Amino acid sequence: MFDDLPPLTHEEQQKAVEQIQQLMSEGMSTAQAIKVVAEQIRAEATNTQQ
Repeated sequence: MFDDLPPLTHEEQQKAVEQIQQLMSEGMSTAQAIKVVAEQIRAEATNTQQ
């Protein structure tokens, strides 16, 4: 599931956690919040590689 995620620095991990927590505080489920943030990370990594 997460094999295609790029390695993240500690700072990037913290940012991802904060984004997940924000989405959850807005009523999103944990699983959905993780999925959304993971998709964002994948998209950013793809854009960076191009």
